[in-house]
Amino acid sequence: MVEYADGDKEATEMFIFLKDQGVIGMIVIDDVERQVLSNYKNFPFATVTKEDGAAIRAYMNSTRNKNGVLHTYNKGFSGFAARLSEEEVKKIAQEQGVISVFPDPILKLHTTRSWDFLKHQIASGIDSSTPNSHANGTDTIIGILDTGIRPESESFNDADMGPIPSRWKGICMEGKDNFSCNRKIIGARYYDEYISGTSPRDEDGHGSHVASTAAGRPVNGASYYGLAKGTAVGGSPKSRIAIYRVCDPSGECPGSATLKAFDDAIADRVDVLSLSLGYDDTDFAYDPITIGAFHAVERGIIVVCSAGNSGPSSSTALNIAPWILTVAATTIDCDFEVDVVLGEGNKVIKGGGINFSDLEKYPVYPLVDGTSTRKSYFKNQTEDDAKVNEAILLVEYADGDKEATKMFVSLKDQGAIGMIVINDDERQVPINYKNFPFAAVTKDDGAEIRSYINSTSNPLATILPTVVIPNYKPAPVVAYFSSRGPPSGVKNLIKPDIAAPGVAILAAWRANDTNEALPGKDPPDFNIISGTSMSCPHVSGLAATVKSRHPTWSSSAVKSAIMTTAIQTNNLNAPITTETGSRATPYDIGAGEISLFGPLQPGLVYETETMEYIQFLCNLGYNTSIVKMIALDLPNNFSCPVNSNSDSISNMNYPSIAISNFNQNGLMKTVYRTVTNVGEEDESIYTAIVEAPAGVEVEVVPNKLEFTKDVKKLQFQVNFKVIAASDEDLFGSITWSNGKYEVRSPFVVSSV
Repeated sequence: MVEYADGDKEATEMFIFLKDQGVIGMIVIDDVERQVLSNYKNFPFATVTKEDGAAIRAYMNSTRNKNGVLHTYNKGFSGFAARLSEEEVKKIAQEQGVISVFPDPILKLHTTRSWDFLKHQIASGIDSSTPNSHANGTDTIIGILDTGIRPESESFNDADMGPIPSRWKGICMEGKDNFSCNRKIIGARYYDEYISGTSPRDEDGHGSHVASTAAGRPVNGASYYGLAKGTAVGGSPKSRIAIYRVCDPSGECPGSATLKAFDDAIADRVDVLSLSLGYDDTDFAYDPITIGAFHAVERGIIVVCSAGNSGPSSSTALNIAPWILTVAATTIDCDFEVDVVLGEGNKVIKGGGINFSDLEKYPVYPLVDGTSTRKSYFKNQTEDDAKVNEAILLVEYADGDKEATKMFVSLKDQGAIGMIVINDDERQVPINYKNFPFAAVTKDDGAEIRSYINSTSNPLATILPTVVIPNYKPAPVVAYFSSRGPPSGVKNLIKPDIAAPGVAILAAWRANDTNEALPGKDPPDFNIISGTSMSCPHVSGLAATVKSRHPTWSSSAVKSAIMTTAIQTNNLNAPITTETGSRATPYDIGAGEISLFGPLQPGLVYETETMEYIQFLCNLGYNTSIVKMIALDLPNNFSCPVNSNSDSISNMNYPSIAISNFNQNGLMKTVYRTVTNVGEEDESIYTAIVEAPAGVEVEVVPNKLEFTKDVKKLQFQVNFKVIAASDEDLFGSITWSNGKYEVRSPFVVSSV
């Protein structure tokens, strides 16, 4: 901040002098210039009155020793994070050139065999002889915003890796605990102004798990105390990793740290950014991930984010901006089976979970129904110390009740030696109870166990330790926790975009985590956890592989390649289903489950231009000022078109199609798309194949696209017509096929 001498109008000379010294912005105190608009182009500049200048100076003096300004953002976008009073916020928000001031939000984490499973899920028409993802990804750089990383893990060794790519501009912040980088982890930053921690080292485990899933080196014999034993490897093991520690050990990730990490990553020259975290507010103007991701994508970086763990309720998906590749979670073909053996004829009930039970193999322990005793603990759940002691207890959660830990602790404290939980969700997603005998069973199996208890005066049972069952069917299945579409507050857009494995994923873990250790055992080097946090890095690794194979492709081209080659069937060759057994829709899995081979040769891609993303914001109803806050590189004279409306979002050149307000018989709507030929053949003819739901007529014009050496891009239109109006959302697809490549786009038509 500077102040002119009375009558001194040498602003230009002062500006040049300060800019030459590296100043990134200038606030001038001058009543006269406050009235006259001076053009300093893209240099951050503001004039204020003497009164306002005094207020700013008072603020500076009051916070000089309190670290008021925490960070400036000046690499990918302009701004700063600071500690301000409410009065200061109001005053700064009114200053010329200040577009927005908002509180620092707290983002939350969205907390092997999966790659082998994906390799065998080959869609029809895909050339499986294409080099797989494990052989590619060389020298792409994946930036991971998370809890940090454990550099000593074998998943991050740099044996046989070449020199660090010369384009890399980042740094390695060693911190205060001997953290070091290598040719695998080529960069690391942490933001101790916002989070607890003295280095980029992972104190939680989440970040190490995510990083190794995306790009971990092969580690033979990896397991969690013998479970899921095999070779742990990431999706792009030859990629380099840049870690940005934005979260503290509690799993809280300040938005200001996240924005700073985006700013740094853009300047560091990463190729892919992976974020397994999210912010519950879907207002784009105040979401750090939305804002940071826009500027990253604008510079060619692919941004992959988890959809969140708030499923199966609809409209719960997070990170829904169209410039983000949003990932849902599914199961793999491994079942963590826990057998419950009943006393009557040694009947075996196949439950699930993770436990290392040391109970007898035969049913010799009293089995008690939790509803048969006196004291109420949960809704319809009662316990009695005398009956619980030395017994296995059958319990059932109230609908929506996820307080399994409280129930477990209560029963264990009262002397229970085992617990059988009736819960369909927990049967699908294994919870780790370590050495406590535990099994989750479905409602049908729970009813059978209860029937046995009621049929005899001396019910007995035992719970066996977990056994991993490979080649489990059906798989994939949508995980119950995976957040769903349609995106809240956004019509005419399908989210999530894609699905990937996110249940019971084995990957690297932080050092010396006694909380995850079995009694008497050393802390584990690998852990098994679930969440869209785990599905996200699967896609990040795949994106890095595609980028390595096609380094000149835009971020939207990579996104299109992943989406249009996705798989819609399970390992029974039937449609992928949800946790309830119903057919999964694009609101559950987007375009489908990722294919490891298809994206390397997609045939055609849909490229979305930056201006289309800007138009999307206008169509959502954001005013020009807000749009300029998110997209800072717009020209000064930009303004949103007067005819901006949500229906126009359907015409964004996106790999999927959504239209709304389609609720009257005879109603017609037309959307437009452009595809680019990236296939090996310059001359190729693609034919449209339409799968339309009942009640909707769909016509593609033209229904053939003929590409030549000189014609790489072609436009087509899709005409939708209501034949029989429906209150339900209807789903279908359009596939362009040339006999070798199949380029599929899901669509949804909605009545609202």
